[in-house]
Amino acid sequence: MNKQTEIVDDLDRLLEVLPQFVRETLEQQGNFDNLIEVVLDLGRRPEARYSDGFVYLAENEINREHIDTELKRVGEFGLDNRAGIERTLHRISAIRNRQGEIIGLTCRVGRAVFGTIDIIQDVIETGKSILLLGRPGVGKTTMLREVARVLADEFLKRVVIVDTSNEIAGDGDIPHPAIGRARRMQVPRPADQAAVMIEAVENHMPEAIIIDEIGTEAEAQAARTIAERGVQLIGTAHGITLDNLVLNPTLSDLIGGIQAVTLGDEEARRRGTQKTVLERKAPPTFEVVIEIQSTQRLAIHHDVAKTVDLLLRGIEPRPEIRERSPAGEIKVVQESDVEELHFSETKSVNIDVAPVAKSPVHRVMRVFPYAVSRNRLEKAIAEAGVPLRLTNDLSQADFVLTIKGQYRKMPKRLREAEARGKPVYVLRSNTKAQMQEFVTNLVNDEEAQALMEAEQAVHQVQLFSQPVELSPQNAYIRRLQHQLIEKFKLQSTSVGDEPMRRVKVLPVDLSSEIR
Repeated sequence: MNKQTEIVDDLDRLLEVLPQFVRETLEQQGNFDNLIEVVLDLGRRPEARYSDGFVYLAENEINREHIDTELKRVGEFGLDNRAGIERTLHRISAIRNRQGEIIGLTCRVGRAVFGTIDIIQDVIETGKSILLLGRPGVGKTTMLREVARVLADEFLKRVVIVDTSNEIAGDGDIPHPAIGRARRMQVPRPADQAAVMIEAVENHMPEAIIIDEIGTEAEAQAARTIAERGVQLIGTAHGITLDNLVLNPTLSDLIGGIQAVTLGDEEARRRGTQKTVLERKAPPTFEVVIEIQSTQRLAIHHDVAKTVDLLLRGIEPRPEIRERSPAGEIKVVQESDVEELHFSETKSVNIDVAPVAKSPVHRVMRVFPYAVSRNRLEKAIAEAGVPLRLTNDLSQADFVLTIKGQYRKMPKRLREAEARGKPVYVLRSNTKAQMQEFVTNLVNDEEAQALMEAEQAVHQVQLFSQPVELSPQNAYIRRLQHQLIEKFKLQSTSVGDEPMRRVKVLPVDLSSEIR
């Protein structure tokens, strides 16, 4: 049954602290439902930012008097340069100059949105620890606030919110009613967040703890401690997808931690991988990860342990995807295949016999498209069924794809890619046919696969400072791999005898192994 969504934003309280000429223009503009924030920067025209764009609110520039007047109307700023308006969810963030004086303000609209977690209520009811991921502004904190209220008021659990910047329960000593019966612990300084998380468990006997923005190794360790005590933990972390956490050495402990393991020759051949591989080293702190792709679309990884294991083996698992229609109807538009994939992997191990010969599974490659139609490229990838995934993060990309006209100009982004040692592939034109031909040929391109394997090994060596051996290659491809590794300021050597001779990537402290 769909629930009616109710939005409470106390917008009048935010308007009261703004300069009068800014407030009057905002009121004339209307469109408050889509208002995200108001920006006041010294010497610049004030801006109102909406979900679909921005508008200037005056011809006059903001001066020192305007900023000082607003500062008198809001609460005190903490060490994180954030303040609020008492008993509201609005957030005022400051920009300071080198002398510490405030020269800019971001006045963000805080909203309590009731009735939005019906799309994941069945997941919350399981009592499992859940991690929410998503880009800034997609609604992670709003959903976290509603989860706290539902757990406290509807499930009658003892809920404690660790509220570092007063974003979840608002400014002031009395929390906003949007959190219901949940209790709120404020954090004196951002650096104290991990300690307050542990204090919440030890002193207040919660059944569930809510925490926003887990971002440091200490906070990740505190989260593990909480989960191991049997407390349901629901939080958010820096990252957009579960893949981001796998590649983040600071936060990877949230999903079990990653370690480099050297396999024996027989096991490496059985798996069809290089000898040094990445594996999960512990059970994940969060059993479920939910990627908030938009306010109405979520991707749910119901079994994080299995999903991470598959990712580290180069298999791209499909999460369950749910959407809410404009009418409020919730549909599952993609079923998860993790159970099926994981069963087939473990079955061959448990029965202790040689696995049936099958086509090798190519690891998932990430492409950074530059001046290439993303929609056409995504369709070409889907139709070809190749293990490619688009990324907006150049550092995570295996290679860059662009078109001939852009490559001739060599703009800054492409220069940066080549400086990082990223392979750059060039299409003649921005057509779907060109993209289909490219993605189909890429997976069968022995040279491209070998170079991508080398780059993946470089990242492993940089993370774990342990040598990594690549798959056997001919002399020409080994030379290309050595050249690529050198671009990353690492050294390498060739080991073994033909036809099994292969490249070994060395950390800096083992460069003496080169002969």
